[in-house]
Amino acid sequence: MTQPTDIRRVRAPRPRLLDLFSCAGGAAVGYHRAGFAVDGCDIAHRPNYPFPYHRGDALAHLAHLIESGEISQYAFVHASPPCQHGCALTVGTNTSQGWGGTHIDLVAPTRALLDRTGLPYVIEQPNGRAEIRKDLTLCGEMFGLGVIRHRNFELGGWSTARPAHIAHRGRVRGYRHGRFYDGPYVAAYGNGGGKPSVPELQAAMGIDWTNVREELTEAIPPAYSEFIGRAYLAAVAPLEVAA
Repeated sequence: MTQPTDIRRVRAPRPRLLDLFSCAGGAAVGYHRAGFAVDGCDIAHRPNYPFPYHRGDALAHLAHLIESGEISQYAFVHASPPCQHGCALTVGTNTSQGWGGTHIDLVAPTRALLDRTGLPYVIEQPNGRAEIRKDLTLCGEMFGLGVIRHRNFELGGWSTARPAHIAHRGRVRGYRHGRFYDGPYVAAYGNGGGKPSVPELQAAMGIDWTNVREELTEAIPPAYSEFIGRAYLAAVAPLEVAA
């Protein structure tokens, strides 16, 4: 008696995503949870980055991938260029540190290269930057996180519905003009002034693979990029991806 054929379901490979200006991988982990295989690129040494990454200038790396044709291995690109140039959130810090306007604006050259790829992409920036379209604005309260951390996203070559912004439950904990305010959120930036401990930052952001404060304060919560990745896959590339 012959045995029935064992037909196994073949899963499609994960689509590959290029994570530029990757820092320690806040965005990367979210995209991986959504179903992508992720490669990072950052100019700094990032031993805590949880996926393969190239250490080097992000725009030079992207230009090389375009010129060599290697960009064809990717389905999607995420870019988080440095936000210090012209950012309202860092005006005080820039002044106190003597940085002034010395930061180079990398948003426009990043967008120009991303448009050359022909791939769908995301450019992420904080509030206070006018250089990107605000196709999406995400907030920690949308995902039940312990940070507000508004972030804006420009969507290149694709679109999705804008989620409603949920009202905040209270203040961000910390000192303002010498007075301490309590609240359900912690401030995920800087030091002093009632800022959270590293374990509090990790819990509030949903990040457990790095305990470096600078990496935590630079990261976006993985919940944001998981939302974006799932929205992209549902809207543009309904692929069956590996678990």
